[in-house]
Amino acid sequence: MVGMALACSLASMPLTKHLNVAIIDSNPALGSRVRLKKGDPPDARVSTVTPATISLFKDVGAWQYIEQNRHAYFHKMQVWDYTGLGYTRYNARDINKEVLGCVVENKVLHDSLLSCIETTDFQKTFHPSRLTSMTLHQSSSSMGMDSTLLKTTSSSLGHLAKLELSDGKSIFAKLVVGADGGKSRVRELAGFKTTGWNYSQNAVICTVEHSVENRCAWQRFLPAGPIALLPMGNNFSNIVWTMNPKEAGNRKLMNEDDFVKDTNAALDYGYGPHPKSSLLEMGDMFSWLRGDVTLSATEGFEVPPKVVKLASERMVFPLSLKHANDYASKRVVLIGDAAHTVHPLAGQGVNMGFGDALALSRVIAEGIAVGIDIGEVTMLKKYEEERKRTNIMMMAILDGFQKAYSVDFGPLNILRAAVFHGANYISPLKRNIISYASGDQRLPLFS
Repeated sequence: MVGMALACSLASMPLTKHLNVAIIDSNPALGSRVRLKKGDPPDARVSTVTPATISLFKDVGAWQYIEQNRHAYFHKMQVWDYTGLGYTRYNARDINKEVLGCVVENKVLHDSLLSCIETTDFQKTFHPSRLTSMTLHQSSSSMGMDSTLLKTTSSSLGHLAKLELSDGKSIFAKLVVGADGGKSRVRELAGFKTTGWNYSQNAVICTVEHSVENRCAWQRFLPAGPIALLPMGNNFSNIVWTMNPKEAGNRKLMNEDDFVKDTNAALDYGYGPHPKSSLLEMGDMFSWLRGDVTLSATEGFEVPPKVVKLASERMVFPLSLKHANDYASKRVVLIGDAAHTVHPLAGQGVNMGFGDALALSRVIAEGIAVGIDIGEVTMLKKYEEERKRTNIMMMAILDGFQKAYSVDFGPLNILRAAVFHGANYISPLKRNIISYASGDQRLPLFS
């Protein structure tokens, strides 16, 4: 999705729409092009896209295709703790926005970007293949390329990156963009090192059905990890439930009725009581910091809609944090999960990737405007500097949340409750949190 977003962004800008782009992806969807319908069975894999990402899709012309398929805007969110000591609610109107985000199935996001790029006169070639090897600074004696892939002279080939594909074809390129996920082959072949760790947690994801429409995003922190219930439209919601690997294996295999029962308990009275409206009169404690009261601060705690049945298979994924020490080198650059992998507790991973795609397309356009080779490392490092700072801050916040909620300890529980109430009652802090999570680059601090 992130690589396709980059291609669409390049196709939409005057300075870059003349570029010749090869899209290498073994995803069968590139070849089949089976049109999606709103009535299709829901998929378990979804993304929560922020207002900043929605703006990107609108700017490149892809959002119109999403609106033709199943999607769900939400303007409210509730987050609470299993101890019953704290909760906070967020509302888009707190920051004068219409929505906090939109939940879209990944297949819909991918199809919308594909539809978008197919309607442009952008020079693109699709290769339903895999990258097997990559050579940088290849000598000009290496020929044997498919002349339809890249029109260039033999004397210039020595300055390009050479890519060998699993179908036997070769491509020479000024710039190779690795948008190939957390196990990036581009990152491996280019020799980029990474830093990170495993969380000893798995995420169970699936789609469930309600008897009523869900119009709010819900997240509850449980002893083993958070559970999120995200609206998808048509009475469907997506579950992202973090737990230890043994629990995840058991919940994947348990019968549907038991899983539905466990899910409803995890989102209601299971593990602990509902939160009170205030803890030790914290609403009054924070009154001197409130400023003008946000709309959501006056809203009481609500119980999510009941799950009535499963609507998809249950999938299990191991969770980890991984960050590439460098995003760019001569002729190679990383975006999306190839550059950074994060915990899913705030749904920010794919939005970070879309932010990468937008930033890189702008840097490429700036380079073309002044006549710089688009594979020049000094130009690519401008993209790295911009995005690494933003991504590291988001990764630090998400990792901090994960660690803070992985310990069940009385005094720490009280402290976490205070944080929840502070986020609920201190208006400047709440507005900054919402803005930051929506894609604003400001840090979640007092403004």
